[in-house]
Amino acid sequence: MSDAFEAAARAAEVNAETRPVHIADGLVTRPASTASATIQNYLRFLRDQGVDCVPEPVELGSGTESLRYLPGASGGDGWYHQHTDDGLASAARLLRRIHDAGKPWQPPADAVWGAPEVPGDDIVYCHGDPGPWNFVWNDNTAVGLIDWDYLHPGPRVDDIAYALHWFVPLRSDEFTLDWHHFPQIPDRRHRIAVFLEAYGDLPVFDVVDAVTARMQATSDLMRQLAEDGQEPQRTWVLDGALDRDREEIVWVLEHRDLLTPDRSAGRNR
Repeated sequence: MSDAFEAAARAAEVNAETRPVHIADGLVTRPASTASATIQNYLRFLRDQGVDCVPEPVELGSGTESLRYLPGASGGDGWYHQHTDDGLASAARLLRRIHDAGKPWQPPADAVWGAPEVPGDDIVYCHGDPGPWNFVWNDNTAVGLIDWDYLHPGPRVDDIAYALHWFVPLRSDEFTLDWHHFPQIPDRRHRIAVFLEAYGDLPVFDVVDAVTARMQATSDLMRQLAEDGQEPQRTWVLDGALDRDREEIVWVLEHRDLLTPDRSAGRNR
């Protein structure tokens, strides 16, 4: 096992220890954060709009919160469900549905965000961590989106760039095969096009620039949380996560031609 995969395994163990999640009787009980009240307010708004693909908040107590369990595959099982074009497109459509439904929400005056606000155009309320592991899957179709810890206002491209990094994936061949479990290296340009077309109605943007900017912002947030003493980020940084992030950003920049979709007809395709 490579150093990167060993580090990932250790990171998962630390995350499980510092943020234990318990599922019983149809409820998910997990540690609460300073942003939990804001997040639950947003989730209730979505569900009031008929968006039942996000968890229903049940209780917010002293140090913990409870939400209704969304049945399906998630976590490590999520990697396999998005290998097909249909699975990939379903995640993009679900993300679009949530972005559009949540846009009219009025945050409480004392809102606390799980990640820094991102200025820009076409602001929505971003999930902040829309990787395959946080989608809920049923028969290779995305049916839910969970773990809203990094909710923040930002351009919708902020969430799209994060998703492209992990879904396509915009990562090395080694990671694509061993981490994402693809049977062979996929056509990354094709998968970018599938995701963007399924999400729909986007202005032209530089995919590589957007993704690397989002990767850097994610790394910066991890560094800040680590400096504040928060776990598991503190342990991740001590274990070399920032160096690995820099290496991955360099890989994306060095493979720009491989990752730049066709822009015929004036749109990303």
